[in-house]
Amino acid sequence: MKEYVLTAWIGGADVDDLPKRKGRLFSTLAKGDYSHAYLMYNYKKHVKDVPSYLQELQILFPEVSIDAAHVPLTSPQDMSEIYQSANALLGQVVADHPGAALYIQITPGTPAMQAVWILLGKTSYPQVTFLQSGPDQEVYETEIPFEISAEYTRSGQKLSDFNFSEVPIHAAFDDIITSNTHMNTLKQRASVLAQHEVPVLINGASGTGKELFATAIHNASARSDELLKVVNCGAIPPELIDSTLFGHKKGAFTGAVSDQPGVFEVADGGTLFLDEFGELPLDAQVRLLRVLQEGTLSRVGDSKVLKVNVRIICATNKNLVKAIGEGKFREDLFYRIAVGVINLPPIKERSGDLSILAASLLENIQSQLGLDKDKKLSPGATNIILSHSWPGNVRELHSTLLRACLWSQNKNIGEADLRDAMFTQSTDSNDIMSHDLSQSIDLKGLQDQLEEHYVRLAWLKTDGQKKKAAALLGIKNYQSYDKRLKDYNIS
Repeated sequence: MKEYVLTAWIGGADVDDLPKRKGRLFSTLAKGDYSHAYLMYNYKKHVKDVPSYLQELQILFPEVSIDAAHVPLTSPQDMSEIYQSANALLGQVVADHPGAALYIQITPGTPAMQAVWILLGKTSYPQVTFLQSGPDQEVYETEIPFEISAEYTRSGQKLSDFNFSEVPIHAAFDDIITSNTHMNTLKQRASVLAQHEVPVLINGASGTGKELFATAIHNASARSDELLKVVNCGAIPPELIDSTLFGHKKGAFTGAVSDQPGVFEVADGGTLFLDEFGELPLDAQVRLLRVLQEGTLSRVGDSKVLKVNVRIICATNKNLVKAIGEGKFREDLFYRIAVGVINLPPIKERSGDLSILAASLLENIQSQLGLDKDKKLSPGATNIILSHSWPGNVRELHSTLLRACLWSQNKNIGEADLRDAMFTQSTDSNDIMSHDLSQSIDLKGLQDQLEEHYVRLAWLKTDGQKKKAAALLGIKNYQSYDKRLKDYNIS
């Protein structure tokens, strides 16, 4: 009797949705005839109670032998560690179940986990069948075009060859100021990616340094002597996307008064950085994929085929995996690009970086303004910087310091100077309750933001008198208020 074996990562939504009898893994197991399921997860128990989830899953599917392993990844986007874990699992499954039909459910997990499944299935385990799940809980087999991963084996270059720990950080990354361990790891990985002709996808919120990383990757690559062409995809009018990317021939449309090369031609031999990559409409994504696959293009209005040699780096602040599920982004284009993935954290998560970033930015600002570099941040101003959430990240911090530097009449920038220079976000209930649920929201983050706002406001209004501040907020004892002060680094 033929065995059917399922492998997958456990996603956070799987754990959350099981009580509702939903989730990608639940649907996959319910609609298949599996004898064994081999699962991996990276969550710690205080984040997601996976052991309890697995117990419930086994009760629901007693006919399936469910074997799950906790994989302590440095990061859920660490492609090297993900590769090693997934490769080891598939190797063991194939050895234990010779002749079994092997299925990989690629939907749960991070983009890096999905990309590694594709690479492994297309290079080392061609017998696997890929499964995906849509938002409607439907489970279906999916065909992945072979070219997506074949090019990484033709050159003998495999993800497992990327030994991050042995590669020094290239000097091109020196402008990325950090003392944070995770950020230094990202710089090291980006140094590795710079040495290999693979596409790079940089994820991160606005102001986290995506263009800075893209520039450093180009400058550390073999193409550093060639052009780095930067294109903001979100700023291109829809009717001009093809012309901007691929160029046009004279007379191709109204206003085309001369032949014009597109950015691919301009960047030929160098690097093309597509910022706000997720903003491209679906029809443009189709044409872009063709150029990336074939390395050729034709200008708008011209039948002549041109060959281009361009290294692609893309950046986005969107969740492209979610956009794929919603039908807003092409899956094949995603897997073409998401090979070298860098996920940049917001600066509030970069422990130890705010102080040195602020000092470095302030020095650069004074240099650009032609001022003596003797203006410093007072301890009080530094504490405000450390306690602020900086939703605009480095860009917001830079703008705030620039205003404070211009407005401060003293040798040092004090607390009042910095507060005057900061934009305070409204916490009106209408703002908090008007988030568009077509995009996912961080409910816990909104609660923390609201609490931090009023804890800080009470602290300022009472001049730091904890009992009075606690009373203003309806907190029965000031010890509870004191704990919140420590949680939000308010002093």
